[in-house]
Amino acid sequence: MPHNVEKVRLRKQLLDQRDGLSPDFIKIASSKIQDNLRKVEYYRNAKLIGGYHAVGSEVRTQDILQEILNAGKELALPKVEKDDLVFKQITSFSDLEVGNFSVMEPKDRCEEAKRLEVILVPAIALTRDGYRLGYGFGYYDRYMHGKHSKKIALVFSKQIIKSIPHDGHDIKVDCIVTEDEVIYTHK
Repeated sequence: MPHNVEKVRLRKQLLDQRDGLSPDFIKIASSKIQDNLRKVEYYRNAKLIGGYHAVGSEVRTQDILQEILNAGKELALPKVEKDDLVFKQITSFSDLEVGNFSVMEPKDRCEEAKRLEVILVPAIALTRDGYRLGYGFGYYDRYMHGKHSKKIALVFSKQIIKSIPHDGHDIKVDCIVTEDEVIYTHK
């Protein structure tokens, strides 16, 4: 089966599973993920962090984003411009508006962030060695290509799977944080 067909099938199956998680589980597990994220040294030490505003059944990131802002760090969130992601700095949630795919994005007036130290990356699934199944648009892979930022995926333990079809353009993450553990993919 070609990679793309396999990815589409896998994406639907895994999204359906994640969408079936209870709101209570998502809330409790997201809080544990936030606790485990604090254990990642390069995340703790970063001054400029790229995050994302969760949608649907994703790990809740709003408390993480607020914690970054409260710590006096710089925070940038992605905005889709044409076919690319641009990370723009925000100083509060009032800098956000509903954008593409009904995702909260920085307003146009927000300044573009350069040289993110850490990027928090959404995923539908991951392998323990850092291959990621995203939503299929390629925005994050294109953005992360050639960047030296540390890439941290935030997912529920159930989203760690044995294998994902991948190609040369698929970018691996450096670290996976779940409610149960922190996995460093580059041993």
